[in-house]
Amino acid sequence: MVFISLFACEEEVTPKPSAFLRLDYPEAIYQTEEVDAPFSFDRNQLAENVTIKTLKAPTRSYGVNIDYPKLKGTIYLTYKDVEGNEDYLKNYLIDAQNFTQEHTKKADAIAGEVYENKAKNVYGMYYEVNGDAASQAQFYATDSTSHFLVGSLYFYAKPNFDSIYPAAKYLQKDIKRLMESITWKD
Repeated sequence: MVFISLFACEEEVTPKPSAFLRLDYPEAIYQTEEVDAPFSFDRNQLAENVTIKTLKAPTRSYGVNIDYPKLKGTIYLTYKDVEGNEDYLKNYLIDAQNFTQEHTKKADAIAGEVYENKAKNVYGMYYEVNGDAASQAQFYATDSTSHFLVGSLYFYAKPNFDSIYPAAKYLQKDIKRLMESITWKD
């Protein structure tokens, strides 16, 4: 009689825990960015290009883009002069908050954090957006009488939170540093 042994060489399969791709970014080195606008801020040297343009608006307004080509992202800033007008300030605040809330359609969560620096006369809100939303961070800052700055972070890719998570976390730190370093010029 012939016995055929039917033993398969089986490797035991061990499920791997879900995790994010580990990407290492350089430690941030900041320098003051003096733009041709009524404010300055600290910029990470990883940002390779800062552009500014005057915007058509009822008050003095500027658009500033801080590009991070290696991370495939940009921090967009819009400055608007408040001119001491409470209605302007109120409308700017409403627009900034509504713009952030539009991301609730795709976001898993939006966490808000109040920012206040009395010594530099800077007050605002920072919003971290989690999920497949178009923007992973939003913020605004103001002195409540003359200056209003709103900003947002966007990547040059279709929103996929798992893929952009490491870069989003890195640039969210830059946004917080930007807020902390705002200096009004006028």
